[in-house]
Amino acid sequence: MACVRFSGGDPGADLEPLIDLTRGGTIAEIHLSTRDQHMKKCARVIRLAGYKVSCQNCSLADLCLPRGLPPEELGKLDSIIKRRAPLPRHECLFGVGEKCRFLYAVRSGAVKSWVTSTNGDERIIGFHLPGELVGVDALDDGHHSCTAAALESTSVCRVPIEALNALASAYPGINAQVQRLLGEVLTQANELLVLLGKRSAAERMASFLLNLSGRLQRRGFSHREFSLTMTRHDIGNYLGLALGTVCRLLAELQEAGVLSVRRRYIHIHDLDRLRAIVGLPTASSAATI
Repeated sequence: MACVRFSGGDPGADLEPLIDLTRGGTIAEIHLSTRDQHMKKCARVIRLAGYKVSCQNCSLADLCLPRGLPPEELGKLDSIIKRRAPLPRHECLFGVGEKCRFLYAVRSGAVKSWVTSTNGDERIIGFHLPGELVGVDALDDGHHSCTAAALESTSVCRVPIEALNALASAYPGINAQVQRLLGEVLTQANELLVLLGKRSAAERMASFLLNLSGRLQRRGFSHREFSLTMTRHDIGNYLGLALGTVCRLLAELQEAGVLSVRRRYIHIHDLDRLRAIVGLPTASSAATI
């Protein structure tokens, strides 16, 4: 998997867009450029103080670290967070073996993480959506055991680990939130183990779509209509399926009327049918109990 790094400085450095307009936690960047700016490979920054990005006005606050924090603790947390301009598609957040200084909270877009075996085979171990943490793999020995890169233009908040540890020791609310998010990461890892266990190919695909639908719903997005930020090859790699199998399964689900597929656009028509494939209770079966 290609991972792009830009040569114009530290990829972890704070890069700033020309104009940041914050709308409910989502940044819309307007890049104004001139011939001279392109020649110098740099840009001037126009600051709009009234649109400062912060945890207080982020639409993902109820999913991320700030959830339920009192104003004092929220202000302390906000003071350590470093925000940067969006990562272009394929740019790395970090690579395997790199020393870890930050956790990353996804604000918009999506990130994928993968490990590489000794013979060079790559295996995707996670797709990270807005409100989720990336980088916890390094909390064990201080070095990353995987690589993470943007699937599309992606905004993240960088949380310095040392500063976060200090706040977690001093403020019970922040400590509880850190533990909650780490618990979610462990839950996702366990779900992947179950997914790749003894499930059939159809069950894996249905589980993947249901999981993605539920995570999008919790973030206030449509859980029935969405665009896949990952390729079919990525999905197959994650699920342990061949590319042809992924395409065949999606075609079969479309033919059965469970969903519609148009390139990366998915429209789920029958969530109960997907649940039935996995063996989960359906809305109709729950109503009869």
